[in-house]
Amino acid sequence: MITAQHLTKRYGDHTAVEDVSFACAPGTVTGFLGPNGAGKSTTMRMICGLTPPTTGRATVAGVAYGRLPNPGREIGVLLDASAQHAGRTGREALALTAAVLGVERSRVDAMLKLVDLDPKKARRRVGDYSLGMRQRLGIAQALIGDPRVLMLDEPANGLDPEGIFWMRGLLRDFADRGGTVLLSSHLLREIEAVADRLVVIAGGRIVADGSKEELLARTGTLVRAESTTALRRALAVAGLPSQPASGGGALVDADAAAVGRAAAAAGVALVELRTADGAGLEELFLALTTGSATPTEPTDQHDRREATVA
Repeated sequence: MITAQHLTKRYGDHTAVEDVSFACAPGTVTGFLGPNGAGKSTTMRMICGLTPPTTGRATVAGVAYGRLPNPGREIGVLLDASAQHAGRTGREALALTAAVLGVERSRVDAMLKLVDLDPKKARRRVGDYSLGMRQRLGIAQALIGDPRVLMLDEPANGLDPEGIFWMRGLLRDFADRGGTVLLSSHLLREIEAVADRLVVIAGGRIVADGSKEELLARTGTLVRAESTTALRRALAVAGLPSQPASGGGALVDADAAAVGRAAAAAGVALVELRTADGAGLEELFLALTTGSATPTEPTDQHDRREATVA
């Protein structure tokens, strides 16, 4: 289980993350979503001890990451697939991880097979790997300690459609066997396909936290017009609250009849008008995050320096 309690991270006058609290329970995949710079990576780095929080705390299985006797046996972490020694082979990198964690050497072969890095690929140097191959190696490293918890930041980057499908099944199986998964990704359809719960962050603050079904069961009206500008103006004149939706449309907090009357009064030609129930994760994401202040997250190098000093 992962628990974040009132996590805040400030860099001088800049607040990257503010009062972030959520929990990831065993047996679930939690999708952690937000625009670039919203605070996702900073939050995940605080959970695994790479960035010390200004205030608040985070625990893994009830214990702060830094107090875990052998963290890799409790939580498998993949924050940056490119942060691997380019001169080592894939097998060497994985064997070193196994030695550090104190697991049997047989786990190396088992994990290479699991992530589809055959012996020929395993003998190649990591510097010659494609991004997708580095992602697979990173997932193998996260899993080699047989942890109960996984925390993955953008693990699907560089994977082809077959690889994304494979990863979805792997994470679903891990959770179904009682594991806890915290997954950050920009691939909203993949999050929607695999996640049980959603945590959405914008401007360094949590703006939504709940089960996928609860958050996607939105009411209101989804509307699109030939002119997006004219549509937004018509809705504003009618006093109908709205948020941008995918495809240049709007998600309106009103019934379809009211939206249709507003468009007709303004002479706006509509191309779509329907109830927004279950409109999808993309519409939810845009409605929750558009217009939010999204401070730029500090660089990893900055975080590493601070963590080292601390």
